[in-house]
Amino acid sequence: MSDITTVDLIRHGEPVGGRRYRGQQDDPLSGKGWQQMMSAVDGYRSWQQIVTSPLLRCHDFAITLGEQLAIPVQDEVRFKEIGFGAWEGRTPDELRQSEPELLMRFYHDPITHRPEDAEESVAFIDRVVEAWQDLLREHTGRHVLVVAHAGVIRAIIGYVLEMPAANMFRLQIDNAAISRIQIDVERPPTLVFHNGRI
Repeated sequence: MSDITTVDLIRHGEPVGGRRYRGQQDDPLSGKGWQQMMSAVDGYRSWQQIVTSPLLRCHDFAITLGEQLAIPVQDEVRFKEIGFGAWEGRTPDELRQSEPELLMRFYHDPITHRPEDAEESVAFIDRVVEAWQDLLREHTGRHVLVVAHAGVIRAIIGYVLEMPAANMFRLQIDNAAISRIQIDVERPPTLVFHNGRI
């Protein structure tokens, strides 16, 4: 077994309906989203395990890739996206029309200005970090692909880099982009690359 655990975090591609605050709304990938995901992983075969959010925009791709690579796929309900409450299913333009400074306040201070009925940011980060720690214990020394959401990836990277929870939305996470974290017994977890391609 290797002394290094490598975890690649990939955000889902574009879902049906385009850009929206989906949260836990369960839209599948669009045709474009499938193309984005397949292109992002094209030809790469080093993963030994896939762990996925159960939401369709992640899960369907994870199952397909697992079958193609003949590797196991594990659902992790704690890797669901943050719940956006009253914003779920709405576009940024729709939110700006109702209140022009709404998004600006949220992005500058998501702890204080979260959407009505949204999941509390610290509780969200806590559940994601708990799942992350369990993943590392279960898959020590392996190369794992996590198929998840922008918020989940922000929470993991923020935890690894010891960022304040209020700063998590300062991390850009594009559709089908990959970030890599390595855990070596001799050093703290390292962000090897972020928001790119393998």
